[in-house]
Amino acid sequence: MSIREYTGDSPLQIGLLGFGTVGKAAEQMLEENRDWIERRAGGPLAIKRILVRHPGKHRDDARRLTVDPFEVLDDPDIRIVVEVMGGMDPARHYILEALRRGKTVITANKEVMSSCGQEIFRAGDVGRADIFFEASVCGGIPIIYALKESLAANRIRSLIGIVNGTTNYILSKMTHEGWDFAPALEDAQAKGYAEADPSADVEGHDAARKLAILASIAFGSRVTPNQVYTEGIERVTARDIQYARELGWSVKLLAIAKEGDEGLEVRVHPTFLPQDHPLAAVSDAFNAIYVDAEPLGEAMFYGRGAGGKPTASAILGDVVAAARNLRSGGRAVSCTCHRELSCRHMSEVSTGYYLRLAVFDRPGVLARVAQALGDQGVSLTSVLQKLTQGDQAELVLITHRAREKDVQAAVAELRQLAVVTGILNLIRIEGVV
Repeated sequence: MSIREYTGDSPLQIGLLGFGTVGKAAEQMLEENRDWIERRAGGPLAIKRILVRHPGKHRDDARRLTVDPFEVLDDPDIRIVVEVMGGMDPARHYILEALRRGKTVITANKEVMSSCGQEIFRAGDVGRADIFFEASVCGGIPIIYALKESLAANRIRSLIGIVNGTTNYILSKMTHEGWDFAPALEDAQAKGYAEADPSADVEGHDAARKLAILASIAFGSRVTPNQVYTEGIERVTARDIQYARELGWSVKLLAIAKEGDEGLEVRVHPTFLPQDHPLAAVSDAFNAIYVDAEPLGEAMFYGRGAGGKPTASAILGDVVAAARNLRSGGRAVSCTCHRELSCRHMSEVSTGYYLRLAVFDRPGVLARVAQALGDQGVSLTSVLQKLTQGDQAELVLITHRAREKDVQAAVAELRQLAVVTGILNLIRIEGVV
């Protein structure tokens, strides 16, 4: 009998790699909803072994605990390995070894799946084993299943998402409470939404990893995080958000992927979004992904994107699918990357721009600024003068759609003007023609 075959009514054995917040939530959800889950899985399930670093912290589960990963990987009775350790290594190594041994793997690891997806799928082919990773993006929102299967007949034109709950919570506090970035971050840390070191979230790297996974599936072409232009929210201020509101926009950290004639554009950065866009209303730590597809049209997937219970929900959904496959001899959808599309450099991407400048308040300043922009082919849709104090003022400029490299060249020229005392911020705008 091959390792993929499973018969009989005995429990299908699971090995758990990691027993932190998500691992414990998955076990608790399985126990609380066991009858419901097992009916859907086609039979009984049991967690046989749990890999931990410090067994002394989990005395109630001592009989199932191990510090040796090969007690999971080499156990022929364990058919499903659930990896919830996080990080690149040793998680990547354990995933590869499990797949090569023919064990189904379920993971929440966005770092491994975004950077090593091709290697992971190849290992699955070697072992004729499935890899499930719904929990790696947006917690309990079933976006990976939707892109791989429900929307398989569609051509995805664009995918725009709020995929990081920490930054969305911070920006929501800044929007609704008028806070600046630093106190909003402190509040997010106090409530457990942000880590002690929040750099992966606030600098956009977490969102970039998730976008790489989603774009690879949506467009059928491998995208890795180093191909995603990434910019965080540290420079967004309460004043920028106030001006955005006055202009009819909300500020969000968006993960944006689009296919065009010249390839893919994949980018993560703060964005002004029209207030009537469905994503503009997504607040606090919630996530949402807005998909434009042909022939479906527009659709949005919304829900809790992180935390023990939402992530455990996705993991156990994958456990049910894996158990069904093992009992029926079926296979999950494997790698969906069948094309090789190039990713456009950010300098070639076109969008609208919000530019906030500090200038001297004197005649002719606006003409000098407009000329510097015009020299680079950047035209303006509107100009607002704000906060005049003495001989200083703020200018808020909104551009028509322009190429990134032209805007950056214009900003460099503005820095050289004697009438400009500071480039206060530059934020891109979705929905500008």
